[in-house]
Amino acid sequence: MSIWYTEKHTPHSGITMEVRKNLYHGESQYQTLDILDTYEFGKVFLLDGVVMLTERDEFVYHEMLAHVPLFNHPEPRKVLVVGGGDGGTVREVLKHQCVEEVTLVEIDRMVVEASLEHLPEISAGLKDPRTRILYEDGVAFVGRARPGSYDVILVDSTDPVGPAEALFSRSFFQACAKALGADGIFVTQSESPFYHLPFMVQVYSRMDGVFPSRAFYLAAVTTYPGGNWSFLMGSRGPEPGSSRGDGAGVATRYYTPQLHGASFAVPRFLTEALKG
Repeated sequence: MSIWYTEKHTPHSGITMEVRKNLYHGESQYQTLDILDTYEFGKVFLLDGVVMLTERDEFVYHEMLAHVPLFNHPEPRKVLVVGGGDGGTVREVLKHQCVEEVTLVEIDRMVVEASLEHLPEISAGLKDPRTRILYEDGVAFVGRARPGSYDVILVDSTDPVGPAEALFSRSFFQACAKALGADGIFVTQSESPFYHLPFMVQVYSRMDGVFPSRAFYLAAVTTYPGGNWSFLMGSRGPEPGSSRGDGAGVATRYYTPQLHGASFAVPRFLTEALKG
């Protein structure tokens, strides 16, 4: 008998994959966590039954969340990652030699511990001496941060429901802008243009006036709803889509300097939706 995992993206569509083995199951005060070994996508990391990453395509999401803003900033030295306890975003940030310190704020210790045990290639950066891990609420942490504390802030969050909803509020965006330096860059994952367009329009409007410039950019993440995922950037300095270099010295599998600027070329239906 074969075992299949299915995630419904809507009541009538979703993604399914055959499971070789269930490697881990845990429950914290915040969520449930499962790690499945699948035939097609390798190890699959689930929170509350929703795919957070798979070994096969996680590099796309993590590279685009990290490298686009880090190359957009003229000299990123101090980076804050909110969420992302699996370590994939931290791994990519640390590829930039100019980065001196990465602070990871993850509310759920279980996420970090499970990733370190079962996903060593993804979580390796969590053991790097430049990484500092704090287990607390990201919204509260940013609210206490001193002005100008960080060059780049990355929000690697779950879907905007429950506790994660506050990470997409205008007040949180304002706190992040205050915590950033003069050329500071903020990026958050911002869901699927095909399935979550009304949310994207809403969150874009919440950033109005918070940063001098803002823009969406896209990446193809096979196992996420729609296979096309968005990121929302707010910048206190460089125009979104600009870049300080040619990517030399940073090993990637998806990100390229050409893709950097091209990822900001979004489809017409999104542009028109943002115009209202």
